[in-house]
Amino acid sequence: MLQNHTISVSGRKCKINIMLIFIVDNYIMNVLILTPDAVGSTLLQRMLTIYMQFHDFGRPVINLHELTNGLAKYYSAEFNQELVSKHTLEKWGYHQSLSQVTEMLSGVDHYKTSRLAHYHLVRRGDSVAEQIPFYNYLNDNFFVIACRRKNVFEHAISMTLSTVTKKLNVYDVYEKVDTFYEIYKSRVVLDPAVFERQLYVYQKYVTWSEQYFDIGSYFNYEKDVPQLEQYILNLPVFAAQSNRVTWDQNFGLSFNDWNQLHYIRSDPSALPCPPWQAKQKLLLSIADPVAEYQQHSRPEMPAVNPTVDLAALPPDVTESWSRDMVSRTGMVPFLNTENQRKLKKYQAGYEKAQATIDQMIQLGIVFSGPPIKKQTLGDKHRIIKNFDELIEVYNRWHERNPEFGQAMDHEIIQSQISQESNFWHSIINSADSAPALPPIQQ
Repeated sequence: MLQNHTISVSGRKCKINIMLIFIVDNYIMNVLILTPDAVGSTLLQRMLTIYMQFHDFGRPVINLHELTNGLAKYYSAEFNQELVSKHTLEKWGYHQSLSQVTEMLSGVDHYKTSRLAHYHLVRRGDSVAEQIPFYNYLNDNFFVIACRRKNVFEHAISMTLSTVTKKLNVYDVYEKVDTFYEIYKSRVVLDPAVFERQLYVYQKYVTWSEQYFDIGSYFNYEKDVPQLEQYILNLPVFAAQSNRVTWDQNFGLSFNDWNQLHYIRSDPSALPCPPWQAKQKLLLSIADPVAEYQQHSRPEMPAVNPTVDLAALPPDVTESWSRDMVSRTGMVPFLNTENQRKLKKYQAGYEKAQATIDQMIQLGIVFSGPPIKKQTLGDKHRIIKNFDELIEVYNRWHERNPEFGQAMDHEIIQSQISQESNFWHSIINSADSAPALPPIQQ
């Protein structure tokens, strides 16, 4: 049970209602998230797992990420039992049969959060006869969430961009900047044929999820990301908890503030200089860089004393140190002074949350932390040269498939850009008080 470890969360012990004991021992404590990717499934599974650590479930809750591209069973000294996850996995790939996956899942005594991506099943090429028992096991032992996008147009753009960048998710500031800086600078042309294929891939995902799964909840990206904490804490998995513990109760800032920090501090459009110059700027912006380095550098890094030693550090050491500091503090060198000032009040809560997530990663509870928002629709509109062409391709597809999304025009797109921008920049633009969100059902 996570509360027995030294993780800096609230540590509250919640009594389980005797009337709901049967739920605790049944499938509802395992959660499966169906996804085609680019629908918030990685963010959802990471955050669900993290929120479950704030509560008492009587058993460890471990995030497996994807079920079908490799799992490993191992003994955890911290939990004094066998676990299944990707924590010790040496080789990712389709080397395990679906029956072997089922055997691994059923052979451990802990709760699991995971996702199942349709495209992995397509690539694996398992026969329907092999798939059906696997799906039946998941339906019998997991609460199933199906991810959806209202804006299917933007979903297909995101997936097509991923074929260019080779990144489905990014997890730290420099990874995002390094991945997207040149695209933001030079812009990109997306292949309309690849874009149209992604529309059909999403259509096939929806058909697959409805055909084979007993869906208990739908996660609608546009509606539920802005109220992610409410969505998570209102899931049946928390029904037996006498108190729902929020992000703010643990870390002193709301989850939305924390999540928006991810996006704002890693926005390549705000970068006034190339990433390598930004790293040098980071060193110059620290009041006492020697003290900062001595306190927070890793044991294997070279020791420094006078400031001149910092300039002599090997580039890989400077890179590693700057990445660690950005991850720990939530601040980045290319934010302007005014934004740094506005965000400073969130820094302590951000560092506390980051330290907790890092501990969860070390314990094997999650494979990685929550991903960073890559681009808003406004970002995509700015960086894609043939955006209007993609609108035409999408509208022709939508005429043939009117049950998915809606026809798009510039007025609708500009309205969506404005609405989304207001959310992702509210931590910078709004007053201290945030708009009220739907209540968490206790």
